[in-house]
Amino acid sequence: MPPILSPHQSALWDANAVAGGMALATLMECAGRATAAVLAAHYAHRLREGVLVAAGPGHNGGDGWVLARALHRAEVPVWVASSPGPGAELREAMAARARAEGVREVPPDGPWPGVGLVVDALLGTGARGAPRPPMAALLDRILDLELPVVAIDGPTGVDLETGTVHGPARADLTITFGGARRGQLLARDEIGTLVVVDIGHPPPDPAWPWLVTDQQAAEWLRRLRSADHKGVRGRLVIVGGGDGMTGAARMAGRAAFGAGAGLVHVVAPPGSVAALIQAEPDLQTFAQSFDEAPTAALLELVGRADAVIIGPGLGREPGRRAFVTHLARAASALVLDADALVAFHGAAGELAELAAQRIVVLTPHPGEFRTLFPDLAPMRELDPWGAAAAAAERSGATVLLKGVPTVIAGSERAPLTVAAGNPGLATGGSGDVLSGLVGASLAQKLQPGTAAALGAQALGRAADLAARRTAARTLRPMDVVAALPDLWREWDLLRVAPPPPRPPVLFELPRPQTV
Repeated sequence: MPPILSPHQSALWDANAVAGGMALATLMECAGRATAAVLAAHYAHRLREGVLVAAGPGHNGGDGWVLARALHRAEVPVWVASSPGPGAELREAMAARARAEGVREVPPDGPWPGVGLVVDALLGTGARGAPRPPMAALLDRILDLELPVVAIDGPTGVDLETGTVHGPARADLTITFGGARRGQLLARDEIGTLVVVDIGHPPPDPAWPWLVTDQQAAEWLRRLRSADHKGVRGRLVIVGGGDGMTGAARMAGRAAFGAGAGLVHVVAPPGSVAALIQAEPDLQTFAQSFDEAPTAALLELVGRADAVIIGPGLGREPGRRAFVTHLARAASALVLDADALVAFHGAAGELAELAAQRIVVLTPHPGEFRTLFPDLAPMRELDPWGAAAAAAERSGATVLLKGVPTVIAGSERAPLTVAAGNPGLATGGSGDVLSGLVGASLAQKLQPGTAAALGAQALGRAADLAARRTAARTLRPMDVVAALPDLWREWDLLRVAPPPPRPPVLFELPRPQTV
């Protein structure tokens, strides 16, 4: 799994490489040449038409000059439009080498040759705020060209700490080094496809967040064995599906079966149970009014379960917190979602009491997160890693903070990040599918952080497969569940016959599907 870095951590990583004997000039050479290799893989036909590199005054511009020299040596027509004014010493050295080898320059405000591709190497990881003149004028010129734009580190104008976009900024492809930057995952529309390449950094700090890959998720997924029975595959109880909301419980149940759960019970009011019996014969049911205390039989059922999901369609009537707490105390492993989270408004401390005695996974979307942790809500948008980690520490639970990206934080490991998925998941019911996937993984004895990350990655990747069949715009939660079999086959193939390595490429994250 590739690490996820802030700009400060990126600078520290470079410094560690230099302290370990890697010259900064060597890192820059590796970065520029790795970029050339990626361009050749993605835009081979456009390289024949020529490349224009817009190079800034800092080290990002130095990467651009190395790229131009590498392309020139490969006999690719290449020109550099350099921002006016003096640049960093190392950048000037790389520019001098390129000029000495015959790389051509064009003025930033003068006539440009016809090319097939533009490279944005204006500002790097540490840039803040909107680009200032005259660089802003150069950026406007390259964005006005009706050509693909490749960004080194990130499109100029995107803050790679917070994902804030200042003015016009876009890239069809972004190439970055060693690991993903936080802002790249927070500004997916502007970043385009993200390619992470190796340039010789030392091993990353294990405390940094990590980006979940399909390869890792495939390793986490429990393999079925011929002697398996329903008890081995996990006993799951779902509490929800109140009046008018049986669909929430149905989707969680279908997702749980789709993830391999062995036995799924749904606990719902009597009227909902009658509907579930007709609609979902695969599900076991247990009738229980949510306005009354749980019966002894229900507490026994919950106590026998490997995992319990509470919340999908639970309702928000008075008394829900007491009902959830009573059930939770009988369980060994819990997923609290949707209405079960809202029930603890103003009482997040009570969640810590529950998490002290059992496994608890919280799956809030931004609104639910604000309800539970109002003081952490301002942090969530710009730093979901910090917000999720603070919420996990405060609650003692594993926190799966939904969003773009989704962040999973808990006590067992460094935060995990899921960037799979597309806007088709922005529909009612997607969270219920996620609960079913996480609950099934938890019932199969995965560690809570792993179960949460596996469920989120499976949801996102199944949504991507489903969107290819239909469209992101028309995607429904049940389309995602229907795509799970294809995902499991794809992941099994990854385990059996992983794709060959593609040095220097470490990881590639496609642009989200938005059609």
